[in-house]
Amino acid sequence: MNQSVNTQLQGHERVRCEVWTRVMGYHRPVSSWNPGKQSEHRERQFFQPQSSASDGC
Repeated sequence: MNQSVNTQLQGHERVRCEVWTRVMGYHRPVSSWNPGKQSEHRERQFFQPQSSASDGC
């Protein structure tokens, strides 16, 4: 059941997605941050941890 579905939405069907993140133990919407912090958030680079042969988990 691994099917890819490509759905196209019309402009009137789109809804702005509110992005929240945790900072210093509190969950806050990114939209409430000052412009400098919002810019830093957009520039973040995420990574996928690599599993190693010595990983006993």
